[in-house]
Amino acid sequence: MSQENRLEKTNRINLLFDFYEQLLTEKQRTFLKYYFLDDFSLGEIAGEFEISRQAVYEHIKRAEQVLESYEEKLGLLKKHDARIRELDKLQERLAVSGLNDEEKHVMTDMVERLKIWD
Repeated sequence: MSQENRLEKTNRINLLFDFYEQLLTEKQRTFLKYYFLDDFSLGEIAGEFEISRQAVYEHIKRAEQVLESYEEKLGLLKKHDARIRELDKLQERLAVSGLNDEEKHVMTDMVERLKIWD
């Protein structure tokens, strides 16, 4: 897998983790945090938990599958991305609207706050 693909995968897993963390088991959360958030190697995690690298790999792969399954069923990340795209379009339209600078500023601030809430 190329470096770019690994980065994309890591970013996706981190986003899915943000949405679905509470639906994972404690073990799944722990292994994903160590591997994707803390950037531990399989060997480092294996040493920490006194299990084989293969066992760590299988735990992580299973947790990734669970996250993808939740996304397939619930679609929270997909909906989040769609809302952000729509807010970006709204912000672009505000920039070229006939509103005065103060009104544009107020509306742009509202859009930015909506992006953060999501």
